[in-house]
Amino acid sequence: MNMQRPDMIPGFLARAGWADATRLPMGADWSTRRYERLSRSDGTMAILMDAAGEGAGQVPPFLRICGLLRDVHLSAPVIFAEDQAQGLLLLEDFGDDSFALLLDRGEDPWPLYRVATDVLSHLHNRFDPASAPDVQRYDLSLFTKQVALFGDAYLAAAGHPLGPAGRRALDEAWVTVLTQVRGIVPDSLLLRDYHPGNLMRLPDRPGVRACGLLDVQDGGIGPVSYDLLSLLQDARRDVPDDVQAAMIDRYLAARPGLPRAAFLASYAVMGAMRHARILGRVAQLAAGGGKAKQLAFLARVWAQFRAAIAHPLLSPLQSFTDQHLPPDGAVPHILGR
Repeated sequence: MNMQRPDMIPGFLARAGWADATRLPMGADWSTRRYERLSRSDGTMAILMDAAGEGAGQVPPFLRICGLLRDVHLSAPVIFAEDQAQGLLLLEDFGDDSFALLLDRGEDPWPLYRVATDVLSHLHNRFDPASAPDVQRYDLSLFTKQVALFGDAYLAAAGHPLGPAGRRALDEAWVTVLTQVRGIVPDSLLLRDYHPGNLMRLPDRPGVRACGLLDVQDGGIGPVSYDLLSLLQDARRDVPDDVQAAMIDRYLAARPGLPRAAFLASYAVMGAMRHARILGRVAQLAAGGGKAKQLAFLARVWAQFRAAIAHPLLSPLQSFTDQHLPPDGAVPHILGR
């Protein structure tokens, strides 16, 4: 007989030496993962990650990416105990001071964005993609799969569903755009959801180690432009233009062999792709009854997408968008569902 999940967790904690810990539920993210904060009488803390069902498949890549980050002396959580088959991990507790929370409290954004940018230049200067042949590659095939939801969900939610010919035209536009920038910047370890909500302030650690890294299970090998784009064109918040420009300059200054024009071209294409993926996901949520927090991102992400496809390399995608969607992206229509 299979054990019920509520019975598995106490057994896992007992084997790890945390049977007597106090357990406090924590907030959920966009995934099916669940978290608890554990505290023992001696004051030690840990985080329980419960990735049930299909979510258990994210545990091995999470462990692998954390190990790669620690290998280059970055602050990914130390793993205290694991049961990969059941999707259970006991992790180092980085506290509550996410960069997102600090920004929401009104802290000066400049130091936070500087250290977050420096983490990326540090990683990209030290990580060798050849050292991780087992890690997934963010290549043309994977990127085109990730933007499929834009054609499937967003245009349908906008009231402009695609027929077979329209879907082929969209796929061809993406392939044309992505092919133009393939290989024009180096690949490195790509964390994918690199934004203030997944970055933690660790004030007792020096330099780039003062930034704790979470939610890295979707990491892979891909263009170095992607994570800086994810940081600076955040779906969840407006990043001031001067901060964005300064952080791009800061990153490029730390990577003198990287041509600026090539980086900016890749940055624009990665931006269009990321924003399109998020638009599709949020539209999918809207069609299913939605989550107000995520739906609030829609207008911002549409504006980011429109700005990205204004780059000359993205003209095939801009032409398609102009043909199939109104200038406002049908955002009011989607939000009014």
